[in-house]
Amino acid sequence: MSEDTRTKLQASANGQTMRKRLSPKRKKLKPKEQVQEEKSLQPKVEAQPLRVEETRNVIFKPNEGPQTDFLAASEREVLYGGSAGGGKSYAMLADPLRYMGNPNFSGLLLRHTTEELRELIYKSQELYPKIWKGIKWSERKMQWTAPSGAKLWMSYLDREDDVLRYQGLAFSWIGFDELTQWASPFAWNYMRSRLRSTDPDLSVYMRATTNPGGRGHHWVKKMFIDPAPYNRAFNATDIETGEDLKYPSGHEKAGKALFKRRFIPARLTDNPYLSTSGDYEAMLLSLPEQQRRQLLEGDWDIKEGAAFTEFDRNIHVIEPYSIPNNWVKFRACDYGYGSYSAVVWVAVAPSEQLVVYRELYVSKVLATDLADMILDLEAGDGNIRYGVLDSSLWHKRGDTGPSLAEQMVQRGCRFRPSDRSKGSRVAGKNELHRRLQVDEFTEEPRLVFFNNCTNIISQLPALPIDKKNPEDIDTHSEDHLYDALRYGIMSRPRFSIFDYDPNASPTSRMPVADATFGY
Repeated sequence: MSEDTRTKLQASANGQTMRKRLSPKRKKLKPKEQVQEEKSLQPKVEAQPLRVEETRNVIFKPNEGPQTDFLAASEREVLYGGSAGGGKSYAMLADPLRYMGNPNFSGLLLRHTTEELRELIYKSQELYPKIWKGIKWSERKMQWTAPSGAKLWMSYLDREDDVLRYQGLAFSWIGFDELTQWASPFAWNYMRSRLRSTDPDLSVYMRATTNPGGRGHHWVKKMFIDPAPYNRAFNATDIETGEDLKYPSGHEKAGKALFKRRFIPARLTDNPYLSTSGDYEAMLLSLPEQQRRQLLEGDWDIKEGAAFTEFDRNIHVIEPYSIPNNWVKFRACDYGYGSYSAVVWVAVAPSEQLVVYRELYVSKVLATDLADMILDLEAGDGNIRYGVLDSSLWHKRGDTGPSLAEQMVQRGCRFRPSDRSKGSRVAGKNELHRRLQVDEFTEEPRLVFFNNCTNIISQLPALPIDKKNPEDIDTHSEDHLYDALRYGIMSRPRFSIFDYDPNASPTSRMPVADATFGY
């Protein structure tokens, strides 16, 4: 069999092969010499994994699972990351190859430094000529050029002002390898402005790979990890506010999401070339706990100085389900106007497991408006047993009228004061540690979260220990949802089928917390 036949590569997108772009003057190749060219992915068409015509002579075949998902993703921005050795770099190199048959394709693959870029260039020089007959590398231009005329540049962005090198340029595909090496999202956001395509058959994409950790861990996590469950498309959000990015008012698409993102987790076990022997795994197992959980387990929630290292998304985050009517439900709230108001809703399972099934996280909201929002969300719950509210909200305000807690109660949103006695913060933290542990009898954690509670899922593992008091968390951190959860846990919730009587009057369903006001 000829070497040309061995190098043939076919990529498909739901059965669609690449369109052959032959000019009138171009000689038509013989069947065994012809390299098929892929048509660019349409926005609504999910790409299929790269394949070769001759399975006996595979040049590159994506591993089943995440690597295939990454190459098939149709979202505008996609991050492929997690454990080391998952095949991320080769997936990044392979992704732009699907568009190299389009003469209008212009791609840019970036690393943080020139030294890191060189390693990526070496890998591309090993792979690309075997796949695309006639593809040329220019060391001076740092550019790959396919026979079709498609181009892929390989460059670096060491400093933020390096982005100015690309001012006035346009690319239909931009990739960032090892994204967390960039300390801020500036480069990513700026390069997004360089995405442009005048070819209706050529959509624009940004792609990234990385491991957890590094200087940019925090912003990458907020952009790709926190907003949605793994491997699920979601509307792109503002990493500061968490709100969906939408077209502005007055635009013909006003109110619609700008584009979608997706995070695809990588695992060592996804790469049979490294995981089979076990040598690489043994090396990762030898690392200190923090690095081991980041590089072997792909854990985005572990970080140095974290207060709740027990938290594990694989254990504590679950798919939502319908909560039985006889389960006790309650809410807990930490109110703040200048910062954030946080509310969590919790159900108590017969095993005494606590299930956080809803959250509310808003800023600049009056106490009365928050009460209305709470009641609206509870309209279908039917059996909220009680509520717990920061006890400081019961403080009297002289002659100016009722306290903030009283204002909320008057709206029909009843609460009991939280425990804020001396030592309650430490006691609450210790109880949360206990709840995060797996019960030896049920073999389940004592506390779980529905995966739609994205804010508390992202904030809880990020809470740092107070350096002055290791028994508590740092109160300068974003701890509002944690405080609400702590209030709820310390209310000593218990399961009882007798706690809720649907025939009882509304005022009798919640035990009295303040004899003065009778609620």
